Amino acid sequence: MTPLLEVRGLTQHYRTEGGGTLRALEDVSFTLAEGEVLGIVGESGCGKSTLGRAVLRLTQPTAGEVWFEGQDILQLPRAAMRRRRRDMQIVFQDPFGALNPRHRVRTLVGEPLTIHGMPGVAARVAELLDLVGLPAESGGRYIHEFSGGQRQRIAIARALALSPKLLVADEPVSALDVSIQSQIINLIAGLKRRMGLAMLFISHDLSVVRHVSARIAVMYFGRIVEIADAASLFDHPAHPYAQALLSAVPQPPGVAPRIRILLEGELPDPTNPPPGCAFHGRCAQAMAVCAQARPALVPRRVGAGVRDTACHLYEVA
Repeated sequence: MTPLLEVRGLTQHYRTEGGGTLRALEDVSFTLAEGEVLGIVGESGCGKSTLGRAVLRLTQPTAGEVWFEGQDILQLPRAAMRRRRRDMQIVFQDPFGALNPRHRVRTLVGEPLTIHGMPGVAARVAELLDLVGLPAESGGRYIHEFSGGQRQRIAIARALALSPKLLVADEPVSALDVSIQSQIINLIAGLKRRMGLAMLFISHDLSVVRHVSARIAVMYFGRIVEIADAASLFDHPAHPYAQALLSAVPQPPGVAPRIRILLEGELPDPTNPPPGCAFHGRCAQAMAVCAQARPALVPRRVGAGVRDTACHLYEVA
């Protein structure tokens, strides 16, 4: 069956003021099925948010393909891409920064409907506010009159206005108080089930990602280094970087804590990437080949199974 979304070799480079090249994304590929949630995790600066924006063509990638329902959207002219945006929406990390404080909520939520010439805007706005757990009278207020969690609910309502098939959630709870985060996570998970949404759920918090994702892709230095179903990744991470990330995740009561793996050193310079595997300088399991040849993200033999991972520790399946 054709996936809803197929990303092939997506690459995003930026020119620096000094004339160099900053490599934010390098050769990223994955698929996403209808109604599936793929978590994207990694430390700050690994390219997670850049990936989300590039997939939606909010930035123009340097290279690669983004196939949505069998159509490469990177090749669409502007008018056709505008029509496609009805099916692809995003929720940003900071709802206050993403929503115009000069407009009332009814205008903010209804704007996508107005732009695309949809009928029944007022009724649809009331329906959307109810969907995200806000009273209808919220539509007459301004964004500064709401708490952080309520603002994110408004941002989610706006993103769902056109009934998209794909939602990119870019760190949707990281700016919220811990007491509010679970409410928004549960809201997103419930909306996913109710509406059959496919999602890219971007977060640095693995505990949050596990709650909503069927599969998880681990990113490091602009590349995916491992991708697996959530249970397999949490139980037996393969890539040494994934192992380090998982070692910091708190375990449920009654479960023995993992041995913490502390990474030494910093991320490599994205304007001057090292040869071989970009993680080899921080990896306690690095071999000579790791500094010479970059491992491809391909199916490899991990224990008794097969896992897509970019690591020389494992044989290609």
